[in-house]
Amino acid sequence: MHVAFVSFETAHHRDTETNRRFRTVLELLSERGHDVHCYCAGFWAGEEATFERDGITYHAVSNAIEARGSFLLRLPFVLAAANPDVIHVSAEPPSQVTAAKWGARLSRSPLVLEWYGDGGVLNTRWSRFATGRPDRIVTPSELVGTWVRELGANGEIVETIPNPIDCQRIRDVEPGADVDVIYARRLDDGANLESLLLALAEHRGRDWEAKIVGDGPEREAYEELASDLRIADRVTFAGDLDLEERIAAYRGAHVFAQTADHCVFPTEMLWAIAAGCVGVVEYHANSSAHELVEGWDRGFRTTSEDELAAAIVEAGDLEHRTYDETFEEYDRSAVGERYLELYRTLQDERGVL
Repeated sequence: MHVAFVSFETAHHRDTETNRRFRTVLELLSERGHDVHCYCAGFWAGEEATFERDGITYHAVSNAIEARGSFLLRLPFVLAAANPDVIHVSAEPPSQVTAAKWGARLSRSPLVLEWYGDGGVLNTRWSRFATGRPDRIVTPSELVGTWVRELGANGEIVETIPNPIDCQRIRDVEPGADVDVIYARRLDDGANLESLLLALAEHRGRDWEAKIVGDGPEREAYEELASDLRIADRVTFAGDLDLEERIAAYRGAHVFAQTADHCVFPTEMLWAIAAGCVGVVEYHANSSAHELVEGWDRGFRTTSEDELAAAIVEAGDLEHRTYDETFEEYDRSAVGERYLELYRTLQDERGVL
């Protein structure tokens, strides 16, 4: 299948959660042998109009990230000339959705809009206008789907497809050291690590160890809080770890705690619970993490620090695991197939054989 992806800015321009998600979708299709092209602002050295990396062909619709106007004007005609089976566009910036829609009309291709929602969904004229352009809107969670519907999107075209994980990679990594509770996230204003530290402090009289994975501007403040709470000797701040190191830590841990204020999809939590951790989530209005544990017998949803403290103790009574096959539906192969099923459905609706 020939799929044209549209993203003025890519993860090669700026490493954001939204851009990483979009690149992942390209990789999922490329891994399955499909003809994947990304139409973007140029990010490579030289004057070549195209650039290939990891099985993906990038097309410079404009030569620089500053030339957004040129990108938007040229995009419909570039897409029409490409004549793809499907056009898949990122919601950032929303102005490119309209340009991609014109390209879809000229090429008679279905249009899929990827709306990740990192940083929230801004209620602007362009965003509201974008909701009416595509044939389908893909979001990573029901939370983001709700935000998009509130902008005016038709709920019948909104579909949830999660971030993927690699289950085989989890199985291949040896478990790390035993630890009772683990937390993983960038330690910034939205980390809300204080909720976990306060909950752990409620159990000073118990024998436990906790590990904090991640770094950021608030790390020193959190280390000071752990010291003030007299639990610093049992809380290890491990800093940034690569994926293999994180998987090993998750396989050795018993409970993964998710307390962040904002999370459009809890990717690290998914890696952890697939690696056997019990999931304990503190509910927040702008976090979708609770969606991952609803209806699961090894997941706990809490709404206060007292409930969080109690859930950690209860979770500790469950058996320790190093892998949970429940989450194989989130494997890269399964998530890639969901995108392909979506594309095939759109082609069938248009009568494409």
